[in-house]
Amino acid sequence: MQFTSKMNRRTVLSSAAAGLLLASTVAGAQASYPVKPVKIVVAFAPGGGSDFIARLLAVKLGEKLGQPVIVENRPGAGGNLGAELALKAPPDGYTLFLAAASYTVNPNIYKLSFDSVRDMTPIAQLARGPFIVAVNPKLPVNSLKELVDMARKQPGKLTYGSAGNGSIVHMVTEYFLDTTGIDVVHAAYKGTSPALTDTIAGHVQLVFGTVASTLPFIKSGQLKALAVTTPRRLAALPDVPTVMEAGYPSYQVTNWHGLIAPKGLPRDIQLKLNKAVNDALKASGMEAGMAQDGLTAAGGMPEEFGALLGSEVARWGALAKKRNIRAD
Repeated sequence: MQFTSKMNRRTVLSSAAAGLLLASTVAGAQASYPVKPVKIVVAFAPGGGSDFIARLLAVKLGEKLGQPVIVENRPGAGGNLGAELALKAPPDGYTLFLAAASYTVNPNIYKLSFDSVRDMTPIAQLARGPFIVAVNPKLPVNSLKELVDMARKQPGKLTYGSAGNGSIVHMVTEYFLDTTGIDVVHAAYKGTSPALTDTIAGHVQLVFGTVASTLPFIKSGQLKALAVTTPRRLAALPDVPTVMEAGYPSYQVTNWHGLIAPKGLPRDIQLKLNKAVNDALKASGMEAGMAQDGLTAAGGMPEEFGALLGSEVARWGALAKKRNIRAD
């Protein structure tokens, strides 16, 4: 009996020592994070807005972390392919995901293998900017109110273009139609570029475009800007009012980007990444770089970004149900 008791004590002490060794090893690994390159997965092809933000951030973030930050493009399935890949990676801080506004639309119109809110760890919001309400210059309207009045007088006669059913541009425009109570026909394209091309050509009359894709055509006179969707005006278009200023105070939409990680990321790594991101956003050249796409740096704590994700999922979910919006 005495021998057995000694053996049990040895076993317990040995297990405890092993547990302490494992805990100290994990803690040491987290304290020294990162010890190898960090990857940011982008769910869209190179050259787009999300890719631009990721690559702009990667350089400065790598400087703050002391390790290279690599951008990996994994386009497909409306952004869901890249999100699934990133969120199912080990939660060790070496695989991150560049979430765009469409990330909070997708769970409401696709059947996903992950939960967009519960299966991620928020790091920080990166950027924010408006969509531009633009029309073909030949359309005889010079303000958002005139556009709405025309649509009311001719229900179903005007057409707007989007990057496809269930795209963020589709949702943003439907939200405006729901807010104003007007009837405008949806023309779904396979991407933003053909939607803009047909608006310029006059085949459709209206488009809600990102600043990066739309501003050059406004500057050249090929499109006419009526409003921007954020509460503040766009510096590049100081004379163009916000939708709120134009008479629709309940309407505001931000084109945002942020950084998230898989669920279960240790808190100390989450906070280390958050600090590095906030520092990177304040680094030289970031403000000017983002301004090229009509964006401003956001930053903030993880909890703030997590709350934004949750509220946006709920907002687009309610709209999708009300307007019967489905993916292609």
